Amino acid sequence: MTAVKRNTKIARMTLLALLVAVLIVLAFVNIPMPMGLSITFNMIPVAIAAMAMGVPGGMIVGGAFGLISFLQCYGIFGVSGMGVALVTANPSFGFAMLMLVQRFVSRVLVGVLAALVFRGMERTKAPMVVKGMVTGFSAAFFNTLFFMTLLVLLFGQTEFIQNQMAGRSVMAYLIASVGVNAVVEMIVAALVTGAAGAALKKARLI
Repeated sequence: MTAVKRNTKIARMTLLALLVAVLIVLAFVNIPMPMGLSITFNMIPVAIAAMAMGVPGGMIVGGAFGLISFLQCYGIFGVSGMGVALVTANPSFGFAMLMLVQRFVSRVLVGVLAALVFRGMERTKAPMVVKGMVTGFSAAFFNTLFFMTLLVLLFGQTEFIQNQMAGRSVMAYLIASVGVNAVVEMIVAALVTGAAGAALKKARLI
């Protein structure tokens, strides 16, 4: 291994560690919204890892995000209001596994898809800022899509979610739940990841 490759590997490992550390900090930084949800920016480190380290990076940081999100259902690394309400109502092992699928497995998949989106953008002549913006936007979009879809599919019949829906259709519930959240998260993720992409390119990490 040449010195350049060794230094690049070390730099990427350092970046990976920093992104996981940022995730832990972000776990305690969120904007509470109605219906037990909140505006979070945890997909930004996932998108950055996907750009810098491809599918493996997206999987690792996406998995870290998912694990933190799962643990928040039990009051670890902050608290997820909705998660706590659901596991309190049904503390069984089987229910916990469903929560793991919704919060951990889905985020690993998001990291993979974000990396694939960036790989596709790399084939274009778009500026790195634009490539990063598309990657960040897609990561936030997929996160919302998978999280809410699995929420309804896996937990839609629980008393907590039925009370949240209050007799509305699934579509009306989803729009009311994530309308503002999703827009804010996607815009911020696009802007921050776009800037990060340009910086990573300049640092020769992409």
